Amino acid sequence: MQTLLDLKLLATFVRAAHSGTLSATAIQVGRTQSTVTMQIQRLEETLGQSLFHRSGSGVSLTGAGERFLGYAERILRLHDEAVSAFSDKGLHGSMVFGCPEDYLITFFPALLKSFGTIHPDVEIKVVSAPSPELNRLLHASQIDMAITSTPEIHDRQKIVRTEQLAWVGSKPALELHDFPDGAIPLAMPASNAMDHKAACDAMDEAGMRYKISYASNSLTGLIAVARSGLAISVMMQKAVPADLYILKSPMPALPQLGLQVVTSSTARSPAISAFGDHIRNLLPFL
Repeated sequence: MQTLLDLKLLATFVRAAHSGTLSATAIQVGRTQSTVTMQIQRLEETLGQSLFHRSGSGVSLTGAGERFLGYAERILRLHDEAVSAFSDKGLHGSMVFGCPEDYLITFFPALLKSFGTIHPDVEIKVVSAPSPELNRLLHASQIDMAITSTPEIHDRQKIVRTEQLAWVGSKPALELHDFPDGAIPLAMPASNAMDHKAACDAMDEAGMRYKISYASNSLTGLIAVARSGLAISVMMQKAVPADLYILKSPMPALPQLGLQVVTSSTARSPAISAFGDHIRNLLPFL
């Protein structure tokens, strides 16, 4: 009897091969870890080969798994291309998309709505994280595509748009805030975020005293602290709510960041390419 390969099992196998952990794979494919384990086992039974070495730290490909990975990726890519070329319904497929939270809140609803109207059969899973973490996930092929920030804004072939960082407070001027000990309290994003580094560098270069009084990985949390009046925060200017104020002098100038669309080296489906093109065409005008 001829052996038939299940495309869902192939997709799970490829995700696991690139992520190196079944827990990360489960998040990417929207299944439980036990379901992912059973899918891998079913594929191994179908092929009569062990595809992964299992350990406490994750999974790694066996020799057979390494050989099969190339076949699996080509089968999935050809499947997506065939469906796209011959289906009247347009693009199909799924992807994992990464984006920093401020960009996600500010830009992603319009990007998703406009793309979803044209390609309703493409499923997009979203991961929110700072740009350095997104770059790590892209390198590990745990996400397919991301909008990331970069301080290098001069390469116009890569930069889709630029955004100005801003100091944000509950009152229109720094001197109107009541900070008793002379050091300006800051509410900052994660220490690996570019906003965090840019703000600290600017304060250090200006010789201004400051302390990091509040830290939050959530833009909502930073906005809440800024509204309380207990600290000054930093965020993308376009993300500043209407009830907060952008602070100028004596606060030091902050840089611009460039936004770029980056795709994992293993993500080559027509749906992913189409979404990347859509972002590059629309994002400059949002």
